[in-house]
Amino acid sequence: MRETVGYMTVERVYLLGFMGAGKTSVGRALASQLGWSFVDLDAEIEHSQKMAIRDIFEKSGEAHFRRIEHEQLVRLSGRPHVVIALGGGATIDPENRLVVDSTGATVWLNVSFETAARRVSMDGTRPLFRDPDHAQRLYESRLPIYKLARIHVVADNRSPGEIAVEVAERVQEL
Repeated sequence: MRETVGYMTVERVYLLGFMGAGKTSVGRALASQLGWSFVDLDAEIEHSQKMAIRDIFEKSGEAHFRRIEHEQLVRLSGRPHVVIALGGGATIDPENRLVVDSTGATVWLNVSFETAARRVSMDGTRPLFRDPDHAQRLYESRLPIYKLARIHVVADNRSPGEIAVEVAERVQEL
C-alpha cells in the first residue's frame, strides 16, 4: 500500500501512545494487513544495547536512553513500508516528532489511563510506571504531545485486529 499524503508518499506508519495502549500488538496486526514489516522501537534499542530498557535507565539514566532512542528512530525512519511502534515517551522530544512527522503518518492509539494501568503490570519492567500516581501524572503530561498525531484512534476495549483495520482505513484516507 502506497498512499499519497499531500506531497508525501506514506511508507511508514508510526504508532504512538501511552504504555499499554497496544502499540506492539496493533503494529504487528497492521503490518501483517499491509504486507509491511513491523519494528518495535524499544525492542530495537534493547537489541542494539544488549540489555533491557529498565537496565539502560538504571545504569545510564533516561537522558542516555533518549539519545539511543533518537539514533534508532533516525535509522528506522529510512526503511520503506514499515510500521513502527514507538516507545510511550518517544515523541516528547521535538526532534523525534520532526523525524516521524516528516517521514510517515503518526497514529495515536488513545486509551484511558484506567485501561493502560490494567494492561501494564508494575513489575519493574517499565521504569516510568513505578506506581499508579506517578504513572497517572505521566499519562496526563503526555496527552498534549500524543494529540499532535495526524490520526487519533480509540483503542479501549477493542482487539488489535479491529484497531489495525481502522488504522489502515484512516491512513488510506489521508
